Amino acid sequence: MDTRLQEALDWLYGTQVFGIKLGLEGMLRLLDACGVHYPKAWVIHVAGTNGKGSTCAFCESVARAAGYRTGLFTSPHLVAFNERIRVAGECIPDAEAARLIFRVRELVSTWEVCPTFFELVLAVAMLYFQEQGVELIILETGMGGRLDATNAVPKDVAVLTPIGLDHMQYLGHSLEAIAAEKAAIISWHRPALTAPQEPEAMRAIHAAAQAMDTECRIVAEECELPLGLEGAYQRRNAALALAALHALPHFLCSVEEEARGLASVQWPGRFEEVQPGVILDGAHNPHAMRCLVSTWRARYGERKAHCIYAGSADKELEENLRLLAPVVGEWVLPPVQSPRILPAAQMAEMVQRTLPGAVVSCPPTLAEALAVLPEATLVCGSFFLLGEALATLRGAAYRSTMQ
Repeated sequence: MDTRLQEALDWLYGTQVFGIKLGLEGMLRLLDACGVHYPKAWVIHVAGTNGKGSTCAFCESVARAAGYRTGLFTSPHLVAFNERIRVAGECIPDAEAARLIFRVRELVSTWEVCPTFFELVLAVAMLYFQEQGVELIILETGMGGRLDATNAVPKDVAVLTPIGLDHMQYLGHSLEAIAAEKAAIISWHRPALTAPQEPEAMRAIHAAAQAMDTECRIVAEECELPLGLEGAYQRRNAALALAALHALPHFLCSVEEEARGLASVQWPGRFEEVQPGVILDGAHNPHAMRCLVSTWRARYGERKAHCIYAGSADKELEENLRLLAPVVGEWVLPPVQSPRILPAAQMAEMVQRTLPGAVVSCPPTLAEALAVLPEATLVCGSFFLLGEALATLRGAAYRSTMQ
């Protein structure tokens, strides 16, 4: 890693001590200070519980195949910070990331309240997109929608992927409340699209659209073109992405370009085969876990997985374990660097309590867990596990992050 980027990230990662701060006032001030509050590009804004990253990736890949210069902002990253910010499909270079982080640090150096980590990263992304002259920006929300920093950026199209119960300590304890938070990305008189949702979620979405004097179209069809991502559920994500692109004013894309973009899309950690017979998947809530189990069975039938698993302590871990159990032959529970991950010993107790008779092992290190990977290995449960596992397999540097 570039030494200047290392120095820049030391400062940036240090801002995580301020935690998560929902609200737009600080982000609006930061975007104004950077001169990027009103981007000279189309903006597609994507919120939801599952499928956000894949939908964003489909949007970006198809638009790029159609000849548009794209900017993509997603989170979290898996291995390298640069993954969060991409232009024309390429991650921001180390030197550019360092330069812009230092620029933002200088801008906020005299502020009484420092912006959060996520706000600062979004500001860096918007500066880079402006400098690179992108024509289309695709923004993935970090969490929620109404008070998520990305909602400070004006958008042309709002997109809602499937919504479920997640981040309830921040977003509410009912599906309708969570959907209302996410649907608040819908903008005045601007197109809005949603995947099919549960009735409680749809009520909140239609109410949000009505308040913005627009309609939210339900995209229920599935894309029939070949996709670069595995899993039947990805056909719905791809259809939603295509609908979002065509909702943009004056967007032009041929069927051939759509097919090329969809087939060439790459998005790590979504039923990704990183080496023969070794699958990485970031499923970390019940809806995503059901999709993972369905995809596993479509690939392996009744074959059981050698499952390397870790989960964040704030997730519905017992429900996730029960859903995943039918395709797991043995559970391997390694330690993971992220402080959000439930310690391996506690996870082992939960597995044995939830799934009596389950075969469980707790290797002392993740490296030891990855030393022998039989065919039909599944690494899943948290993107923090996936990132550290990928770095270990590649022999790459890895630094834990909380966001």
